[in-house]
Amino acid sequence: MYTTLISVAQLKALQTSGTPLAVFDCTFDLMNPPAGHSQFVEQHIAGAQHADLDQHLATHDAGKAVNGGRHPLPQREVFAAWLQSMGLNNNTQVVVYDRNGMNYCGRLWWMLKWCGHEAVAVLDGGLQAWTTSGGAIASGEQRTTERGNFSLRASLVTFIDTTHVAKHLNDGTQTIVDARGAPRYRGEVEPLDPVAGHIPGALNRPFNTNLNADGFFKSADELRAEFTALLGSAKPESVVHHCGSGVSAVPNVLAMEVAGLGRTALYAGSWSEWCNTAGLPCEKS
Repeated sequence: MYTTLISVAQLKALQTSGTPLAVFDCTFDLMNPPAGHSQFVEQHIAGAQHADLDQHLATHDAGKAVNGGRHPLPQREVFAAWLQSMGLNNNTQVVVYDRNGMNYCGRLWWMLKWCGHEAVAVLDGGLQAWTTSGGAIASGEQRTTERGNFSLRASLVTFIDTTHVAKHLNDGTQTIVDARGAPRYRGEVEPLDPVAGHIPGALNRPFNTNLNADGFFKSADELRAEFTALLGSAKPESVVHHCGSGVSAVPNVLAMEVAGLGRTALYAGSWSEWCNTAGLPCEKS
């Protein structure tokens, strides 16, 4: 079972092993949402299906959302129904990827864990690593599948809401890690949300710093050293990750797990929910 990262070679071996397997392309463009599907149609790993951040991995129906912000999570039951429609079973090994520096595919990785499915891994290096290796690719719309029997189980990750973050903001029990780029964290620019800045006391760890120059995750030792330096005296288990809307924070969740620092919490509403909630403090630095 692959539960964090999977290499191109390992995925190729899985494809011929007979193991129940589902591959999802999570390519997305935050500034041009329809582009993700267009890029999938143009080129994707052979046999992959498309999971769209706006359409499948978030909901804009307040009655079906579990949090606020720009990309609210759908209720687990709603998401499970979509997984069934995509042919997922409880014994399926899932592999997720994108062509965006493994930013968006982490969302599906986390959501499957949230629904109790441990057998999901991120393709290290994404589509670029796959095509460079000569992996089989395809174009066109995704294939149709028979409905799966996926069923919800106990969550394997920690979901944190705004009330929890606000309650523990100054009691020393949580360490907030902000995955946005440094200019947004400092409040110098804010291209997406109405308020610039960050949650008071948050540390900054841009999600793309988890990758090396070749576009792969850094080694476990490198990641462990970097997160240890970032956290200082704070305990890893106190960490609560966030970003703009609960998506690009997940690479930090994944990186800490790869580093052997445990599976840390996610504040899914993130800055877009925090800065739109009346009475909550915002800080610039």
